[in-house]
Amino acid sequence: MHLLTSLLLIPVFGALLIALLPGQQIRLIRAAALTTGAAALLFSWWLLTLFETDTAGLQFAVKIPWNPRLGTSYSLGIDGISFPMVLLATLLTFIAILASANIRDRTKWYFTLVLLLEAAMLGVFMAQDWTLFYLLWELTLIPLFFLIGGWGGKRRHQAALNFVLYTMGGSVFLLISLLVLFDTAPGHSFAMDAMSVGGRALPVHTQIMIFLGFLIGFGVKMPIFPLHGWLPLAHVEAPSPISILLSGILLKMGAYGLIRAASMLPEAMLALQPLLAGLALFSLIYGGLLAWRQTDLKAMIAYSSVSHMGIVLLGIATLNIAGLTGAVMQMIAHGLVAGSLFLLIGLLYERTHTRDINDYSSLMQITPRFAFFTSLALLAGMAIPGTAGFIAELHAIIGGFEAWGWMILLVSIGMMITAAYSVRTIGRLFTGPVHSRMRELKDLQPVELTAAGVLAAGIILLGIAPQPALNLMARSISHLSATFTGIQGS
Repeated sequence: MHLLTSLLLIPVFGALLIALLPGQQIRLIRAAALTTGAAALLFSWWLLTLFETDTAGLQFAVKIPWNPRLGTSYSLGIDGISFPMVLLATLLTFIAILASANIRDRTKWYFTLVLLLEAAMLGVFMAQDWTLFYLLWELTLIPLFFLIGGWGGKRRHQAALNFVLYTMGGSVFLLISLLVLFDTAPGHSFAMDAMSVGGRALPVHTQIMIFLGFLIGFGVKMPIFPLHGWLPLAHVEAPSPISILLSGILLKMGAYGLIRAASMLPEAMLALQPLLAGLALFSLIYGGLLAWRQTDLKAMIAYSSVSHMGIVLLGIATLNIAGLTGAVMQMIAHGLVAGSLFLLIGLLYERTHTRDINDYSSLMQITPRFAFFTSLALLAGMAIPGTAGFIAELHAIIGGFEAWGWMILLVSIGMMITAAYSVRTIGRLFTGPVHSRMRELKDLQPVELTAAGVLAAGIILLGIAPQPALNLMARSISHLSATFTGIQGS
């Protein structure tokens, strides 16, 4: 069986196995889910040993025609942009399964849905046919709707419905753009490479209209202001392990799709470059200000995601190597940082049943391990040197300076706001007098410590030794940037 198909089927088979197990065998179900998550994680990282970093083309590609008359096919492949997202997806799904130890209600269906969600997310990043991409893109909605609505907080049904309606609304624009591009491009094929050739040959005004549909469709999932309305409620009400997947991977699907759309319609991307840069800067500052105002810790992390994804959009908008490298690195860094914060805040909420920052103080004395990992994640969100966020934001700023000069200093406003709410959170959580009802609070347990330690290790390793990750994506990003450079030079 083909390698990428095998990776795609590992969580599917795991989900089917769990669905067949007796519902009362909770330990067996959890063990099966952990084994499946670990198998997908190890398989994807084994592929890293086979991946050739000196080529920009697709690797491990497979293509099986579905309907030649419609130009559809089962087509998979990965490159230096999609492969890091695959690695991140398998890692965070395994962490989410580890963090689901307290799920005791309808455990069988919970883990079945999580593994089906993993399969759909992996498929989005590996798909090389737009019909397959769209099918899997929409498929992620089904498990997420039931995971949020079935195991979320008090307003879980509203959050689940809100998420689905927003995403489906955006998907309408995405589908229209795909159909218009299919109809106008020669060849009438949904293969990504064929549609790229056709899209680049279209007049610039046609490219702009099609790209705006992609921007709305992918911007909802990313999320870009003002399309972010679903995100705070969904993140707050979702179970914390699902918040890890929502923020760590689902948002990256939107950014990844936007990168693929940009490569298909480069003249539209160049024409809309100022608009995208403006949206990025506004999202960066607006998300930071809203995060600053929050007292609910999960809401703060949710709004901070809007701010951090603004860096991703800014990097994409630069259209140069440094900026695009910063965008992809920020996708990885934010996945690790947001995943770590949702993991830790979720564990804290399970112990205290409150997310209000004002209910805590001096946890450093009571839970030093929790304090260490939370502080590290918050500092990494500030992009201090030695963390993955620093590498990402440095590349994005360099790329922005190449594109717009000193105007890029506006990014510093968003960075200062991030520093303000991060330092405030550290001060509120870990300093001051010890609350009497917090004295018996348990620190991180071995399994929880392992999950937090893996994410922390990733944050630090990418910060102090980023070269392997940069080498992984370098050729593909150079090839993508050359698409825009060639048009600018002509």
